[in-house]
Amino acid sequence: YHVFLSFRGDTRKAFTDHLYTALDQAGYHTFRDNNEIERGESINSELEKAIQQSRISIIVFSKDYASSKACLYELVTILQCRRTSGHVVLPIFYDVDPTVVRNQTDSFSEAFAGYEEKLKAETNYGRKMELAKKVRVWREALKEVADLAGMSLQNEANGQESKFIKQIVKVIGDKLSRTIMSVAMYPVGIRSRAKAINLWLQDASMDVSAHAIWGMGGLGKTTIAKYVYNLNFHIFAGSSFLANIREVSKQPRGLIQLQSQLLSDILKRKKDRITTVDEGIVKIKDAICAKRVLLVLDDVDDVEQLNAILGMRDWFYPGSKIIITTRHEWLLKPHAVYKIHEIEKLDDEESIKLFSWHAFGQEHPTEQYMEHSKRVVHHCGGLPLALQVLASFLSRKTLDIWDSALAKLQAIPNSQIIEKLKISYDSLEDDHDKNLFLHIACFFCGEDKYFIIKVLDACGFYSYIGIQNLVDRCLLTINDEDKIMMHQLIQDMGREIVRQESPKEPGKRSRLWLHQQSYSVLKEMTLAGGYKNFPKKLRWLCWHGFNLKSIPIELPLGNLVALDMSYSKLERIWEGTKSLGALKVLNLSYSRKLMETPDFSGFRNLERLILKGCQSLLGVSETIGFLERLALLNLEDCKNLRKLPKNVSLLQLLETLIISGCSNLDEFPTELTEMESLKVFHADGYAMKSSSTISRQVYQPRVPKPRTGPITP
Repeated sequence: YHVFLSFRGDTRKAFTDHLYTALDQAGYHTFRDNNEIERGESINSELEKAIQQSRISIIVFSKDYASSKACLYELVTILQCRRTSGHVVLPIFYDVDPTVVRNQTDSFSEAFAGYEEKLKAETNYGRKMELAKKVRVWREALKEVADLAGMSLQNEANGQESKFIKQIVKVIGDKLSRTIMSVAMYPVGIRSRAKAINLWLQDASMDVSAHAIWGMGGLGKTTIAKYVYNLNFHIFAGSSFLANIREVSKQPRGLIQLQSQLLSDILKRKKDRITTVDEGIVKIKDAICAKRVLLVLDDVDDVEQLNAILGMRDWFYPGSKIIITTRHEWLLKPHAVYKIHEIEKLDDEESIKLFSWHAFGQEHPTEQYMEHSKRVVHHCGGLPLALQVLASFLSRKTLDIWDSALAKLQAIPNSQIIEKLKISYDSLEDDHDKNLFLHIACFFCGEDKYFIIKVLDACGFYSYIGIQNLVDRCLLTINDEDKIMMHQLIQDMGREIVRQESPKEPGKRSRLWLHQQSYSVLKEMTLAGGYKNFPKKLRWLCWHGFNLKSIPIELPLGNLVALDMSYSKLERIWEGTKSLGALKVLNLSYSRKLMETPDFSGFRNLERLILKGCQSLLGVSETIGFLERLALLNLEDCKNLRKLPKNVSLLQLLETLIISGCSNLDEFPTELTEMESLKVFHADGYAMKSSSTISRQVYQPRVPKPRTGPITP
């Protein structure tokens, strides 16, 4: 239906009948209960369905309206639809003033006095509480609807009903001329995420303001924009929802097409002929300066799109609102006027609910599918797109197929999800950022930002600016511990791009991250019997659990930036001395048999030395004094360490020193107390103060779990 009519019987054969006829003659399909409900059907359920299937409800308030419980039930349902689905409500105050409805005085007061009498007379406690709740809800609904923009017979047409009805039909025509956007079938989590935007749209401020909905692909940015648009477009004099700007702008004359649609929406006429973008900007300026408008720009990915459609913010009529959705935070930075609303992923409860609606048509999975559903939900990581796609695919499938599908997802991600997420990857401006993303997706998720930058800068990347570009496009995040994080499905997308380089022959791919594949390819390179074929351009070697007593001196490690031999069986690092001039990070954590450190004179660029948990370590070489760039030294839980080398005090850039758990340490260089660079110093659970400032913050370096590989060329 176009219109649902809610009215009391006292207006049925007069005003309401005339209004119904006028709406019908204007071509609007209008519902009124005496015409539309067939015999034998439940009136309440049919009325509720009719309200939900109507775009607008007209509520005709007459003196006797509140005396009908049926009318009040209708009113509550109408307002629920307004709050949840953008249903438009037009209150008509026929022979009663809005203040009477709002405050429930006069005839409305008499009606509620009757309800209160019934409430007092009710002896059953349960029914008494139920009726009390209904009365409270009815009062709140009347107050809410009276505060909406409505039309009054006395104020609008001086009591002339025919003129008043013509005005109502015109208003309905105006509201129906604006397109309602289709929102998600199951809008789980949308209302809470849209709350702040709704409040902003409904405020009475006359400032021209803009709100950006930002987040990775598949999170529901467009869905939220449609939801708030449907709820609020009718309170603006003009509105336009420009959908899918990224794709439309790629078409011939795409920006001009968008400008033409915007003008048509706001001016409510056929699309103007525009020949150039500059001409469109001038026409848009003339249109938006004359009326208060709501404008939504969906899926913006280029600053030219903003400029061509928005131009200057000062053009807009006071009180206008602009919403844009984008994956690219960098677009918003030059425009300080934008308030950024970052979309949160669905939590576990919301995820299982959305998945269940699409897979089973109900709020919770069936019992036999519960555990499998939880596995799918975990895989999706709160991404609504992934939940919907996989639920639709698995719906009505047997458990055997679910098992097989879940196993396949671990190796080969769903193509529909990947294509949606890959849009952000494809939008990267050059191969530099694309390769940087693929490196991080394959090897570096969860690593320290510092560590990643050191390794990748040594590989010829401009990592700092590259990482920021990836963050701006929602491909990466940086957590509170300064670690680079990536949504599991984004990581899957990156690895799938690499897998597609050679689906059947891993050795022909640019990157390998799975232990078995890496081992097989290296085995084919015949490492056995010597190291002449060992990759000589390695920047990062991570070999947890290395089982030799020392690293072979002939192993070509001259280009290493980071060496991680945690949990190894090393007793000494190698026999003799070795020069590793590029090395910046050396991690030997939990190498429990390590008794001595190497000669550091060949490690002059080392910045982080991590020896945590090396319980057999007896001492640290005095050559540590050569490490002029060392910023972190971690000796935590080196229980057999007797003394610190005096040359530690020569390390002018040392900021963090950790000796907690070194229970046998009995010699401590007094010169340390004069080190101005030292900021964090931990010894047995507390930080000592020197003449310089030493933080008392708890420092917790990353302790990696045992793993094997990868070896990264």
